[in-house]
Amino acid sequence: MSAPLPQGPRPAPPSPASTSLTFAWRAVLKFKHVPEQLFDLVMTPIMFTLLFTFIFGGALAGSSTAYLQWFIPGILVQTTVFNTVYSGMGLSTDLSKGLFDRFRSLPIWSLAPFAGLMVGDMLRHTIAGAIILGIGLALGYRPEAGLPGILASFALLLAIGFGWGWIFIVLGLVVRTPMTVMTLGFAVLFPVTFASNIMVDPATMPGWLQAFVAVNPVSLMTTALRALMAGTAGWGEIGRALLAPAILTALLAPLVLWLYRRR
Repeated sequence: MSAPLPQGPRPAPPSPASTSLTFAWRAVLKFKHVPEQLFDLVMTPIMFTLLFTFIFGGALAGSSTAYLQWFIPGILVQTTVFNTVYSGMGLSTDLSKGLFDRFRSLPIWSLAPFAGLMVGDMLRHTIAGAIILGIGLALGYRPEAGLPGILASFALLLAIGFGWGWIFIVLGLVVRTPMTVMTLGFAVLFPVTFASNIMVDPATMPGWLQAFVAVNPVSLMTTALRALMAGTAGWGEIGRALLAPAILTALLAPLVLWLYRRR
């Protein structure tokens, strides 16, 4: 005959902080068990860096070394923006497997899985950015602001990734398959990132395109990152770079919560 269950008060439910950290650890473990996903994250920006530097750098800036000073901050912004697509793909994958239905049945804070997802995104942006910056330094890129400029730039990149990630989390909640999330995401991001000041000086573009590039959020973020790396950034440049991420967060974060609770 089995012993009776011990009597006593029920254990306290886990706090939102502890459950969020648990899901954050789950996001970290994905990199440990599926390290090849980092290959997907960094191969495209590495190819862009090498191709544009050694094939187009001389024509665009006079030398590959000079072009690196222009291009590395831009490719860091592009890498961060592109990587936000994987946030939506990962969410769509988890939803299609029914994982979030299981999470919803647990006695935890309902938004803890999203908090963990955000931590995973920050880690992904940091790792990808560090790899690209390391390649740039090896090729000859030298940020004039030194380590303080690099740290400030990465803080800005994380803010950019946080804000833009909401777009693809919304897509992950409303689109049925991860591949469709990726297709829709890059269909929007490629025109926005290429019609910017990431790769070339807008002064060489037609007037109508220059007008778009001047207000393109990707251009504003790239300009601020270049200034941070050079040690010449002002609050105006940083504020304009953070405007789009702040608006996206304010508009889409409540929508994400509504869509998630409505499912």
